[in-house]
Amino acid sequence: MQQQKVKQLVIAGGGTAGWITAALLNKVLGNIVNITLIESDQIGTVGVGEASIPPIQHLNAALGIREREFINATQATIKLGIEFENWRAPSHNYMHAFGDIGKDFPFCEFYHYWLRAKQQGTNADFWDFSLNYQAAKQHKFAHLKHIPNTQLSGLNYAYHFDATLYVEFLKELTISRGVKRIEGKIANVKQCPESGFVKALELLDGQIISGDLFIDCTGLSALLIEKTLNTGFDDWSHWLPCDSAIALQTKTTTEPAPYTRSIAHDAGWQWQIPLQHGVGNGLVYSSRHITDEQAKQQLLDNIPGEPITEPRVIRFKTGRRLKQWHKNVVAIGLSSGFLEPLESTSIHLIQTAAIRLIKLFPHQGIKPVLIDTFNKQSKTEVERIRDFIILHYKLTERDDSGFWRQCKQMDIPISLQNKIDLFKQTGKLIREDDELFAEIAWQQVMIGQGLEAQDYHPLADALSDEQLAELFTNLKTLINGTVKQLPTHSEFLARMKNN
Repeated sequence: MQQQKVKQLVIAGGGTAGWITAALLNKVLGNIVNITLIESDQIGTVGVGEASIPPIQHLNAALGIREREFINATQATIKLGIEFENWRAPSHNYMHAFGDIGKDFPFCEFYHYWLRAKQQGTNADFWDFSLNYQAAKQHKFAHLKHIPNTQLSGLNYAYHFDATLYVEFLKELTISRGVKRIEGKIANVKQCPESGFVKALELLDGQIISGDLFIDCTGLSALLIEKTLNTGFDDWSHWLPCDSAIALQTKTTTEPAPYTRSIAHDAGWQWQIPLQHGVGNGLVYSSRHITDEQAKQQLLDNIPGEPITEPRVIRFKTGRRLKQWHKNVVAIGLSSGFLEPLESTSIHLIQTAAIRLIKLFPHQGIKPVLIDTFNKQSKTEVERIRDFIILHYKLTERDDSGFWRQCKQMDIPISLQNKIDLFKQTGKLIREDDELFAEIAWQQVMIGQGLEAQDYHPLADALSDEQLAELFTNLKTLINGTVKQLPTHSEFLARMKNN
């Protein structure tokens, strides 16, 4: 292993992964290491990561970025959840809403009270008790501290934003704080003949950029981690059969909704991400079940507004590098693997990888225990997210195409099967290894996809029928009364611009 101190850190590639990584590492370690980022103006970014999940607020806060500044710089809108249309069956919709649902009790989640009531004949919808869902569907949003007389803690939210504008914003911020940017295309990777460690990157113009630790942010090409170090790849395409995407932007035709739309089609699914200045659209599909031309036409037939960019096809293979950190190279972003953007996790995985590297930074030299710990944590994190995404496909009731029949009949990871079995038989869900998605997220997808639990927690019987009915009535009154006071999403965005 490399024993000298790590002083020179080189990030290969810009884009969302490169600049988020550079910004975080510079903010925390800027006085300890010198950071150089190499990017080529000739290489475009994938640009499908225009939706996020709530932890992005922590990222921006850590970087000292104020919300108003971020929203205006990136043409952002608010995201309260993701609506899944046609996933369970054609014309069936449900939402994975952020935030709490109902009121949890000690050792017993609200879901069990709702399930008890449902088994007794109550027809209350689970999402009647979601503040986020009710606000999302009525296109409302505000920070609840500005709303008088509400006992609710607040709306849990993320953003839709223009990833290209975010990169430009981060680039300017990070360079002003001392990160060195070098424009150029990497022509050759120089390695130590004995250890195989990367020593330097040679650019097309002949520049040699030396470093002690290299971050591979070269996207799907994985120039350092795979093409140079041959790290290996764990292929998950037998569980997640989509291998292609087509993306384009359209003009805005309506007020932006504060949620993402995920619309299932016969061989994949379509995203719609509302921004202030347009709509991000795309189709994720299996090329074994539909041709590129058919996919392009399907997308064009189902978009709102006039296209303002040309459709472009992106190929990918779902899975992960066998090691996200190998020798003195750490892969962050798409170079570390690919999970389709169904639950908007790509930017979050960049964020957590950069934070993990900060926590395990090899200041006194690269040691096996650091690499092993980093890789173990990375593997666990991404496999838990993988299972959550597979869940959406596996629990479909659709059998109207070969694609959906394959998804419905496929074998799934034992870790996911155990989760499904536990929920179906007992109504219980266990969050393991600090996994990203909490029980409430799993509950919504399982319920939304039609998986019914056969039992509920006995503590749900602690309330009498009258107390349970009163609880439901009070929660609905509180949520509906709060939503009624909220300004519209568009009014909130206008205030962000004007104040």
